[in-house]
Amino acid sequence: MFTGLVEEVGEVLQVSKGENYSKLSIRAEKILRGMKIGDSIAVNGTCLTVTDYGKDFFSVDIMAETLRMVSLKSLKIKSKVNLERALKLGDRFGGHIVSGHIDGTGKIVDIHDEGISTWIDIEVSQDIMKYIVLKGSVTLDGASLTVAKISNNCFSVSLIPHTKMETVLNYRKIGDKVNIECDIIGKYVEKMFLNQRSIQNKKSDISMDMLSKYGFV
Repeated sequence: MFTGLVEEVGEVLQVSKGENYSKLSIRAEKILRGMKIGDSIAVNGTCLTVTDYGKDFFSVDIMAETLRMVSLKSLKIKSKVNLERALKLGDRFGGHIVSGHIDGTGKIVDIHDEGISTWIDIEVSQDIMKYIVLKGSVTLDGASLTVAKISNNCFSVSLIPHTKMETVLNYRKIGDKVNIECDIIGKYVEKMFLNQRSIQNKKSDISMDMLSKYGFV
């Protein structure tokens, strides 16, 4: 589990692509402290497993399903990526509950400044938009943000200078794709509601003919 508070911005050192997989080596510093093989690292919000590491890098494997769902397939050598280690018990919880399981991607359709803040407008599919709530939480490339505006197929976030400068959102341009993870609470509520409605709508197998057949009436 993560919090969406990006710890550092890393740089892609190597990209190895196979038919249905990709392997990344990423330069880092802070998150390497205490790193072990098998650790979970959120790379642009995507939970990946450390398969190798050295004094200034770590490597991860990306399977086909992950490549289909996220924007990591567009990474190149020298691409910048947000990095966050999994939450450690006892740490301050400053963001929101983030699983590292990306729901899909969105496209940046506008970027503009207002005073010290930077507004980013993201266009998404209705499958994602249904989970976007005004003043609710969302992650963009792994950064925990607050939804400030919504429309039919678009939502907006407003970045303070610190968030912009300390994440890859500082490098994003109009037309870029970003990884999106919606608030996990909304997805669980939807699942429970749909299950309950399914139970209520299910027709009973008990009928007068069945009761008569077994001698109850």
